[in-house]
Amino acid sequence: MSEKVVVITGASSGIGATLAELLAHRGHRLVLVARRKDALDAVAARTNGRAHVIVADVTKRSDVRRVVDESIAHHGRVDVWVNNAGQGISRAPSELTDDDIDAMVSVNVKSVLYGMQEILPHFKSRNDGQIINVSSMLGRLPFAVIRSAYVGAKHYVNALTTLFRLEVEKSHPGIAITLVSPGVVRTDFGLNALHGGPDSRNLPGGQNVEEVAAVIADVIETRKPDVYTFPGAQATVSKYYAALGEDP
Repeated sequence: MSEKVVVITGASSGIGATLAELLAHRGHRLVLVARRKDALDAVAARTNGRAHVIVADVTKRSDVRRVVDESIAHHGRVDVWVNNAGQGISRAPSELTDDDIDAMVSVNVKSVLYGMQEILPHFKSRNDGQIINVSSMLGRLPFAVIRSAYVGAKHYVNALTTLFRLEVEKSHPGIAITLVSPGVVRTDFGLNALHGGPDSRNLPGGQNVEEVAAVIADVIETRKPDVYTFPGAQATVSKYYAALGEDP
């Protein structure tokens, strides 16, 4: 695979950090984006000098625009933009507050929308590039009551991804837009959820973060529009909707 410039949001830990290390090993150049500089620097130190760090809050459009401008200024171009930043919630739907909804939409939906919109002019100018949105199986199957508004936010991300793809492919077919749907991943995701929550490492059916990162890294080469990170996931989704008498 030829060297690509890859921007990763939420790169300070979990999937983002592991993906950064893997892509660096595969010879890509990276821009690592998150709010915690010390954590970003630690990840960058494990990439053999192939990463540029930008401290930014991707829930702010102005910060995302700055990331686009600085990435292009530093590397000359961006080839792949990975919208990976996100946060869960631990609260039943009957207990959700306005602040809960606003927080979930801001970090899980607006950050993705800003990334897609702000990198798009650069990709259009080249008729090339790839946007990868990291969603969740919960964006397919609304079965985790405790995750409530997070589930809704990921359904929103899925819809935005599909509609963005339908819009862009008509005029700029060289731009790929990919949705990646992991299940439970053994990271700090659960511990970092709004209002706290169970450790994702202790939940059944969890997947190693290295496996998830490998799927995302591979999709940079295949440019597939829609992928799951573990075998049998698509069949699980189909069975769920079949039981409801609906199509997925």
